[in-house]
Amino acid sequence: MRKLLVIGIGAGNPDHMTVQAISGLNQADVLFIPDKGEKKNDLAELRRQICDRFVTNPKSRRVEFDVPVRDLPVEDGPAPSYRSTVDDWHEAIAAIYEGLIRDEIAGDGCGAFLIWGDPSLYDSALRILERVRLRGNVAFELEVIPGITAVQALAASHKMALNRIGDSVLITTGRRLTEEGMPDNAGSAVVLLDGKCAFNTLDDKDVVIHWGAYLGTPDEILISGRLGDIGAEIEQAREEARRQKGWIMDTYLLRKPE
Repeated sequence: MRKLLVIGIGAGNPDHMTVQAISGLNQADVLFIPDKGEKKNDLAELRRQICDRFVTNPKSRRVEFDVPVRDLPVEDGPAPSYRSTVDDWHEAIAAIYEGLIRDEIAGDGCGAFLIWGDPSLYDSALRILERVRLRGNVAFELEVIPGITAVQALAASHKMALNRIGDSVLITTGRRLTEEGMPDNAGSAVVLLDGKCAFNTLDDKDVVIHWGAYLGTPDEILISGRLGDIGAEIEQAREEARRQKGWIMDTYLLRKPE
């Protein structure tokens, strides 16, 4: 039976690669590298650099594939519309994954997908592969190799603990932060997938924010302080970074005052 590895490769720094992840790369006959277009070529290039640095298996080969673009404007619409759009997007990617597994991996071979951060946290690869499995057209064994997440990289770069003593931490998205605000049952919230600076929607400007972009890379940007004092600075820095690179990957932690 075909074997498929889903390997977490860290938040952007090749040094985030674990021994297990490196072993997985060298176990695979085929390494799948997604291409998200010219504006995000840096993301594919980093995967290539990781392969160049760590892969020593002479039989290994790379297969690059195009990733369909999701219709982003629907994020402004109601939740059902958003979920429907994401579902359609995942279905299109599932068809691509199925073809890659069927056509590129031998019947007893091994392939690997290289996933930013950790496959279990706000990444859709595992859900999409489950769609492929349920289709029943191609059988495969699955192994997941964890990686360092942006959440861990953010805490490390800001030299802080994620939680306060005896307190909870919520991991959420920019969309949910806009809809729900800071959680009542957690003193800290880590926000991912925020393309619109949702922290600006919070009424409490005494919340402390620790923000980071391109974490662990030479382009890393870090800003922290009272939200009311630096919210506009973060928004400006984020927009300038996006303009220069054509894309941005960022996250932040919000903490209620003591």
